Amino acid sequence: MSPYALSIIMSSLATGTMLTLASNHWFMAWMGLELNTLAIIPLMTKTHHPRATEAATKYFLMQAFASAMILFSSTMNAWFMGEWEIAYMYHPISTAMLTIGLAMKLGIAPFHMWLPDVLQGLNLLTCLILSTWQKIAPMILMIQIYSQLNANLLIVMAILSTTIGGWGGLNQTQLRKIMAYSSIAHLGWMTLVLCFMPSLTLLNLTMCMMMTTVMFMMFMNTMSTTINKMAMSWLKNPVMAASMMIVLMSLGGLPPTTGFMPKWLIIQEMTKQNLTAITTIIALSSLLSLFFYLRMSYSISLTTSPNISNTFSIWRQNNKNQTFMSMMIILSTLMLPITPTLINILN
Repeated sequence: MSPYALSIIMSSLATGTMLTLASNHWFMAWMGLELNTLAIIPLMTKTHHPRATEAATKYFLMQAFASAMILFSSTMNAWFMGEWEIAYMYHPISTAMLTIGLAMKLGIAPFHMWLPDVLQGLNLLTCLILSTWQKIAPMILMIQIYSQLNANLLIVMAILSTTIGGWGGLNQTQLRKIMAYSSIAHLGWMTLVLCFMPSLTLLNLTMCMMMTTVMFMMFMNTMSTTINKMAMSWLKNPVMAASMMIVLMSLGGLPPTTGFMPKWLIIQEMTKQNLTAITTIIALSSLLSLFFYLRMSYSISLTTSPNISNTFSIWRQNNKNQTFMSMMIILSTLMLPITPTLINILN
């Protein structure tokens, strides 16, 4: 792809998200979402392969349907309430339709079926953008109208997302599909606490974006797309493989890693809301996700013996972007001690 075309596409991605974040009118927010969708499709079709074309087609159809629902719900709300502003979404039918439309854009269960297939047909860099940057605008819109959302609908979607995200990733060998189901499970945690403490949803989104970015950067560095290729990364790059194991534990939410912090705070908040049974179901369903993270760590560390003779020389040669990646690894694994400070900020 031409550098000029690539710069225009990346600028359009940034502009679409910023337009949605800065707008207080539903039509402008919808325009930002559409700009985001149309900007990433050329990146999806950059590799001329039938799987990439199929992924781009599925993504476009799902996003177009979700955008139509968002525009229709905001128009219905303006018809009944006389308001186009984002903060005045009070009509119950409009709010329910808007929630479903944003859930389709994010890939929240039961509107998740497109996400694993789309990610599987893309290269790792486009998967990274789709799993992180493309989730910012829809989630911020949900956070802006959290007080008008239907809590029961969000709780049902959260339980479905964590359960399906765990079950779906159990029998996968493709890393992109595993990360897709991991994203669905994390979206369930964000959706669960959205109506009660949206600042925790924002914290969880930030942490998940950070850990997902690190994982995809490691996949690109080791050229891993399946569990078998990832298992051979110990021979190519032992430091990267060891870091990958720690980040996988953080994605699973094991203490004392960073990923434990948002789950801990969300369980604490949901217990304060007297939703102990729902919290227990969500926590148990997260064990399913933890199982396939542990399986990936096992395949890295215990299925191949390290070849010490040439590993560190390869590590020294492949040092591109190692400084940024090292900082992201540290942030993805060692932020648990600052939890009291974050609690004070959130409260």
